[in-house]
Amino acid sequence: MEHDVQDFQQDVIEASRTTPVLVDFWAPWCGPCKQLGPVLEALDEEMETWSLVKVNTDENPDVARKYGIRGIPAVKLFHEGNVIAEFTGALPERSVRNWLDEHLPSESKSRREAARTALKEGDTEEAEQLLWPLLDENPDDAETKVLLAQALAFRDPKRANALADEADIADPELRQVRDAVQTIARLIALADHPDELPDVPVRDTYLDAIRALGDAKYDAALSHFIEVVRQNREYDDDGARRACVALFTLLGPKHPATQKHRRTFDMALY
Repeated sequence: MEHDVQDFQQDVIEASRTTPVLVDFWAPWCGPCKQLGPVLEALDEEMETWSLVKVNTDENPDVARKYGIRGIPAVKLFHEGNVIAEFTGALPERSVRNWLDEHLPSESKSRREAARTALKEGDTEEAEQLLWPLLDENPDDAETKVLLAQALAFRDPKRANALADEADIADPELRQVRDAVQTIARLIALADHPDELPDVPVRDTYLDAIRALGDAKYDAALSHFIEVVRQNREYDDDGARRACVALFTLLGPKHPATQKHRRTFDMALY
């Protein structure tokens, strides 16, 4: 067969440094392998973004053992010499297509991942530069919208909130980011409408927190919000607690304000 491996190092490891390589571990006696093999071969002919290599485990036991093959068919996706995704069993064509869409590397995925890294490091400017072109290329991509909303959350909360509102996202982590953006945008907007808040003793402290938030004084904002949590947890529909969670989410665990206040916040809840 034209896809049969000749030299695993060359055909897979070295080749994957240029183009992703999908490796199908199979055997002639394996019924499910006979179902999956034609699916992979047809997709390989259709797509040009990856190549297929088939490894007969009976003829290549050392390779199978090295990559922990215990059940076949086993499929592993190699990129830059490493396995980046895998599955076992004879999936139908639609499922294989979805799996490839999710795991195949691409320039847009690389830029999005770089933006995620920039956000974790607090470099929102770099994240914006990476994300705006991605949104131009795919205006309906919910993940890009949420990440861009995170980058804009403190600099342009109205725009960030609009992007967050448009993002119908299923991923729990991204949903938390989206909710955090919406929480921060609402709070900053309240600074111009203080009369909308109930006039009770913690109101001034709550407003001090909101104003500090608008001035990017996150240390002071968290201090005030935590004080409200201690005094009146229910104020503004649990607003102070939700504000702290939103700040910790958007600032990230390494931000000095998060490191300073997270434990104090946790203690204030109990």
